[in-house]
Amino acid sequence: MKRFHVHVHVDDLAKNIAFYSAMFNAAPARTEGDYAKWMLQDPPVNFAISTRGDAPGVGHLGIQVESEEELSAMRAQAAKADMTLQDDGETTCCYARSDKYWVTDPQGVAWEQFHTLDSIPVFSQPRAAGASCCAGKAPDVKAEPAKACC
Repeated sequence: MKRFHVHVHVDDLAKNIAFYSAMFNAAPARTEGDYAKWMLQDPPVNFAISTRGDAPGVGHLGIQVESEEELSAMRAQAAKADMTLQDDGETTCCYARSDKYWVTDPQGVAWEQFHTLDSIPVFSQPRAAGASCCAGKAPDVKAEPAKACC
């Protein structure tokens, strides 16, 4: 099963947790000092908010898969469609260790395609220079010079 993923950058985490908890009629599945995530079943969506963006608004969209096979099939489909992929491989972000890659739509919207491997206790771990994170910097998007993850 695939799950739609949305990540929204917010200014006031507590205010937004209250809003989205009421809207979804559910408490977040995970809450940290700068982050919250709902793993909704109806509709099936991984909806996350954080205070880590440059500006409030939609950070990126994505598709979360349940297996490496599903991710490999999606990666092959994107390559066959001649999409430019930024393959991060195994990386950490959003309190998770994941295998992921990014594509960008014609309007410049970043799409994260990922398989979550494990939960981690920190937002992200140190990464190689130039590697992306959940900040939504994907191929063909003019990015600022590399800075700390998310």
